[in-house]
Amino acid sequence: MLNWPFNLEGKRRRLLNKAPAGPLRDYLEQPFPDRNSCISDAALLAMDFETSGLDTKKDHLLSVGHVELQHNRILLDTAHHQIIRSTRDISGGNVGIHHITHDRTALGQALPQVVESILQQLRGKVLLAHHAAVEIGFLQQACTNIYGMAPVIPAIDTMQLARQRLERRQQPCKPNQLRLFNLRKQYGLPAYQAHNALMDAIATAELFLAQLAHGNYRKPPPLKYFLLRP
Repeated sequence: MLNWPFNLEGKRRRLLNKAPAGPLRDYLEQPFPDRNSCISDAALLAMDFETSGLDTKKDHLLSVGHVELQHNRILLDTAHHQIIRSTRDISGGNVGIHHITHDRTALGQALPQVVESILQQLRGKVLLAHHAAVEIGFLQQACTNIYGMAPVIPAIDTMQLARQRLERRQQPCKPNQLRLFNLRKQYGLPAYQAHNALMDAIATAELFLAQLAHGNYRKPPPLKYFLLRP
C-alpha cells in the first residue's frame, strides 16, 4: 500500500488522524486499492459533475452522476444521478449547456447529503473522470465547506491518458482533440447526450475501457500505470 504517487496513502493516514467523526472520516478509514494490483482488480468509480462554472470557490455543483467499474466491466445497476439543491443564480448561458434550471435545483437533494453519498461510494475505490481536476477540485471544496478539511482522492483521468498517448507518439495535440466526445469518436464509440452528469460518467467509463483495450500491453498492467499525476 506504500509508494503511491506523492505518497497519497500516507496523506490519507495523516488526514484520518485529523478528520472529524462522520462521512469524511469513514471515507479516509478505508485504505486505497493496492497500486501494484492489476488494473482489472481495482474498484473504480466513474463520476461527472455538472457545475455553474469552473471556479471551485465561486461556482457550485448542480448535479452528479456516477457508475462503478469492476473487472473491466461497467456495472450499470450501480448507475446513479442526482440533482443538487441550490438557490444560487444559474446564468442563462450555462443553462443552455447543462439544461439544469432553477426549478430543478430547488427540488434537488441538499449538498451535504450528496457529498456524504459520494464519499460512501468512493470508499476503497479510485475516482475515474475526464479532466478529473474538475471533479477533484469541486469535491474537495465541498468537503472543506462542510467538514472543514479536504480529502485526498486517488484518480484516473482519461484526458490525461489520451494526452500521454500523444506525447509518447510525439504527435501534436489538435484543438479540442482531447474533449470527451472527440476521443470517443476516435475509438468508434457512439455519441451520447453531452452535459448530463450520468451519461458523461458512463461515456468516460466506456472511453477508459477502450483506452485499455488499445493499450497494446504485453501483460495486464497495474493500477499505478494509470493514476493521475499533477
